[in-house]
Amino acid sequence: MMLAALGVQAQDIALITPETGAGSNVMQAFAQRRSTREFDPKALTIQEMSNLLWATMGVNSQDNKLTAPSCRNLQEIRLFVVDGKGAYEYMPTSHTLRHIADGDFRPVVAGQQKFVNDAPMSIVIVADMDKFGSTDSRAMTMAAIDAGIVTENACVAAAGLGFAAVPRASMDTAKLQEILGLNENQIPLMNVPLGHFKERN
Repeated sequence: MMLAALGVQAQDIALITPETGAGSNVMQAFAQRRSTREFDPKALTIQEMSNLLWATMGVNSQDNKLTAPSCRNLQEIRLFVVDGKGAYEYMPTSHTLRHIADGDFRPVVAGQQKFVNDAPMSIVIVADMDKFGSTDSRAMTMAAIDAGIVTENACVAAAGLGFAAVPRASMDTAKLQEILGLNENQIPLMNVPLGHFKERN
């Protein structure tokens, strides 16, 4: 379904306008938020992905500020999407997914926690320390805080929109850096597997 979308380039994916009125209100979303480790494998639609990614870290103002604040507005956090078909980077200013690689890289995100392979997609949250110009302890602390903010955005958005999600730090960081074309200063810090709730018999 994702690859059937209109592409910005050969295999890039053009997302569609997020439904800013979708889902429950903010207090209900917090009441509904749970860490869920069982997923229906059904793929998310382009609209569902558009809503989730925009809420996680999309542009929400004319001056390109984001739904997630960042230290000194450096916007050093980068979002990547890994699903059963490939890896993509979410580009907030164009609201598109930039194609990076083909393949099912969910096991790399999963590590030893195999349930992640059942989630139709995972968001990988990367701190680009090149934007800080430093990897000292203060910079790393602020980047970790910003990654936490983005992670919580994803989890609350999932709850409010009716999706299962779980925040995680476990993953094969070195392999992900290789797959995503990252350097040593672009560090995967968190990931959030997402999907529909698994129906219980």
